[in-house]
Amino acid sequence: MIASLGFLIFMALGAPLAFVLIAAAVILVLEGGNTALLSAFPQQLFAGMESPAMLTLPLFILLGELMGAGGIGRRLFAFAAALLPPLRAGLAQVNLLTNLMMASVLGSTVAQLTVMSRLAVPEMERAGYPRDISATVTAAGGLLAPLLPPSMNLIVFAAVAQLPVGDLFAASILPGLAMAFAFMLVIALIGWRSDLPVSGRLPLAARGRDLLMGLPALAVPLAAVGTILSGIATPTESAAMASVAALLIGALVYRELTWAALPGIFIRSGITAGIVLYLVGAAQIMGWVMTFANVPAMAADFIQEMAGSPLMFLIMLNIFLLLLGTVLEPVPAIILTAPVLLPVAVTSFGIDPVQFGLILCANLALGLLTPPVGAGLYTAALMTGVSAGRLSRLLLPFFGAMLAVIAGMTIHAALSAG
Repeated sequence: MIASLGFLIFMALGAPLAFVLIAAAVILVLEGGNTALLSAFPQQLFAGMESPAMLTLPLFILLGELMGAGGIGRRLFAFAAALLPPLRAGLAQVNLLTNLMMASVLGSTVAQLTVMSRLAVPEMERAGYPRDISATVTAAGGLLAPLLPPSMNLIVFAAVAQLPVGDLFAASILPGLAMAFAFMLVIALIGWRSDLPVSGRLPLAARGRDLLMGLPALAVPLAAVGTILSGIATPTESAAMASVAALLIGALVYRELTWAALPGIFIRSGITAGIVLYLVGAAQIMGWVMTFANVPAMAADFIQEMAGSPLMFLIMLNIFLLLLGTVLEPVPAIILTAPVLLPVAVTSFGIDPVQFGLILCANLALGLLTPPVGAGLYTAALMTGVSAGRLSRLLLPFFGAMLAVIAGMTIHAALSAG
């Protein structure tokens, strides 16, 4: 109780989340009288960051920076617009389709929202869309990143659960596409109710030009995901290959990425990667202390008493994760909950660990766009100038669509358990 109170106090004071986790772990150790554990904190901090799966993370962060600087995102947006016929809310559908392609490269909601807010929202406003609807569609599209490869959340879960990243990536494609289709239906409904503009028909020459110019940009998501699914490369190798492809395309094909910009790109990527990796290491310390205090075993016993079937267990898991996601970022939430709940899911209820990981990451993804902590929500609000409260209300139909997909994943995992 004292550790929990300390955690809440530090959070309320606005301390960095990594320091909050470490401080709570220190309080928990002092409360239990096991002060000898403090000497192992540096070792545990490093252990949380040295997993081979975590090497993928900095490379995909670098990839996102290279794409933004090289004009690849803008070409993908024009490519998506050239693919779709004229239809109501057509530019909103283009926004979502571009988010789908960007999600297969960036893997981070915050990175995706940063790029897409600068790219799509001004285009939609020029076409006559209200700014709040433009920002809402862009924010909703960011929810695709945590569930489609190369999702940062899936990488972190694979490192914690000691599962092959490629297996998680392959299994996430169908749920991710189902979510994208559900979002398309929501956009169609919003377009009809709000009388959004009908996209114009592009002249044949302009359509051909945009398709042709977008082809080199498609090499980046193909290098990022295609090499993993085909077995040609590991996730880490594919991230490196995609980064090289983005560098060459941005510098030599589109000629927007200058060599003088590279030092700044590398510095920003290193800072972002350092922040995320330190957070993972801090969460590792907290999870290790909780395990030493026998918290996982107590939680497992409680859940086993409450849940009599795989379906009931997964329903309780969904409710718990949705609540947790509103106050904790996905990466530390995954590291704190996966070691506790995964053994219970697998050994007590026979749930496939890959399906468990997908459900875990999908639920926590919603927290990125829900107050009070939602980093994605505040990123979208900051980048577009629409208030976080307004965005939260407009996002409710998209939340409903995502919950429907999560329900389908839950039923499938329960029926497959054995």
